Amino acid sequence: MWLYRTLDEETDERFGKEPEKRDLEELKKTGIIVLDKHIGPTSHQITSEVKNLLKINKCGHIGTLDPNASGVLPILLERSTRLAPLFFGLDKEYIGIMHLHKDLDENFLNDFVQKNFVGEIIQIPPRKSAVARRPRKRKVYEFEIIEKEGKDVLFRVICQAGFYVRKYVHDIGLKIKAGAHLTELRRISIGIYDETKKFYKKIFKEEDAVTMILINDLVLTERFDELKKIIKPAEYYLDHVKKIFVKDSAIYYLTNGSPLFVSGITRVQENIKKGDIVAIFSLKNELIAFGYATMDAEEMVKEKKGKAVRIDRVFIEKGIYPKLP
Repeated sequence: MWLYRTLDEETDERFGKEPEKRDLEELKKTGIIVLDKHIGPTSHQITSEVKNLLKINKCGHIGTLDPNASGVLPILLERSTRLAPLFFGLDKEYIGIMHLHKDLDENFLNDFVQKNFVGEIIQIPPRKSAVARRPRKRKVYEFEIIEKEGKDVLFRVICQAGFYVRKYVHDIGLKIKAGAHLTELRRISIGIYDETKKFYKKIFKEEDAVTMILINDLVLTERFDELKKIIKPAEYYLDHVKKIFVKDSAIYYLTNGSPLFVSGITRVQENIKKGDIVAIFSLKNELIAFGYATMDAEEMVKEKKGKAVRIDRVFIEKGIYPKLP
């Protein structure tokens, strides 16, 4: 639901453009590719390869996958790397194969995991991890056995960011006194789990992911129209972020380091609270910047003056919107 500060939402078509109207070169500066990473390379190597293929200056990725894992790896292109904080802490969904060292009854195994390894658990990161090896709390929202054949168990798990599935499987094997290790792992989505509604909303999905083989082929054969279709505007992946829409006249000041003042706002999402991270959009649905709310939503539409958002990072380039009266 929206709270309106003004019902006048006219925008000048001479400046800016809707994200879906961007050309290939613009998308290479502001887009995201949902990549289907293959087994073998590191996430960093994949990111470097995309950067070289697209001939861009900067690339980043969301949620590291180790070399022996495959699946969804969103790649941030050029200015989209500035948006990394908007994707920190997103939950992950995986499918994997657990190999038991001793055969167990499927119902017994499932009941044991549901009782001991779903909900808030304590996990110590593995030795090769990039973080300190000390106990920390992590959440497992769902665990499901899809199929069991002998000692091999195909399972699905939805878990909190910073969770190690290989360690999870190893710990299950230890506690159940049978032994277990992970033989295959694939990430199938990145999203947000709503614990109150027991609902998982996917932001980056397996069905939208493309392979490095396809990207390489499209670039080498110069099929640029097809390449454009697989680079999506970053705005498409911000449904989980609270939003504020602003007048054209506010954008020049935002791109030049000004905070967002209430006078520049047209509408805000009603659930914004002071301190929330918020994304600021133009009336053409372009992401302008993001920052931290210094007022609640109700104050933003009622106050006559004051700072509504402290800007953290600007996304849109300077000069796209000039200084307007």
